[in-house]
Amino acid sequence: MTRNKVELFLKSELKKKKALLFVLIDSEVSKLESSKKLAKDVEKIGASAILIGGSSATDQIEMAKVVKGIKQGIKIPIILFPGNVTGVVPNADAILFSSLMNSENPYFITQAQALGAPSVLKFGLEPLPTAYLVIGDGTSAWFVGSARGIPFEKPKIAAAYALAAQFLGMRFVYLEAGSGAKSTVTPEMVKTVRKTFNGFLIVGGGIKNVKTAKEIVKAGADAIVIGTFLENGGSIKKLVEIAKTIQRTK
Repeated sequence: MTRNKVELFLKSELKKKKALLFVLIDSEVSKLESSKKLAKDVEKIGASAILIGGSSATDQIEMAKVVKGIKQGIKIPIILFPGNVTGVVPNADAILFSSLMNSENPYFITQAQALGAPSVLKFGLEPLPTAYLVIGDGTSAWFVGSARGIPFEKPKIAAAYALAAQFLGMRFVYLEAGSGAKSTVTPEMVKTVRKTFNGFLIVGGGIKNVKTAKEIVKAGADAIVIGTFLENGGSIKKLVEIAKTIQRTK
């Protein structure tokens, strides 16, 4: 198997599409059959990867079943998005090997990673070295990860963290407003981080419409993550519009 296969795939997709759509499936919210259908549907409309996980996902057996079930029906990569060591399961293609850099609990910065690393190796998952930054407060990611949320109106703080991540060798930065966030990461923050960070920039949390997605991509995001919008009954039709728009924006 090619080393860095998923990372190279995402970079080649980025050359073709301007910006990528990642769809997040929370294995504790979505049932296996509906997850399989959703994964096939979003692959058809041009999603580049399926993320599986979430900050409160604790049922490893269920998550492993979902990953295995989805894997059989799609060609795009399945990337684990763990909130803890319980989010490391077999059969996925890669994992956002993340450090929650603005956590006040060292567990989420390096300890969970040390506990999870042997499983990542054992399961043959491709680690994507990621700085995970929680923006704002009041969400599951903020609460579970003991994050000292970066204020939405302080983009330079996010940029400083992103630059530190780059200097530490991380090739991905994920700006996260949180699952079901009331507000999204601002285009201003994305733009400020983009000026500083020379890597793959992912933005997620609260993105529900074409206008927001377009602004975030125009500001410099390489990929946007959509999850709760679909869990709450958001239409695939609207997702098609978002996918088409971001793939030709910039």
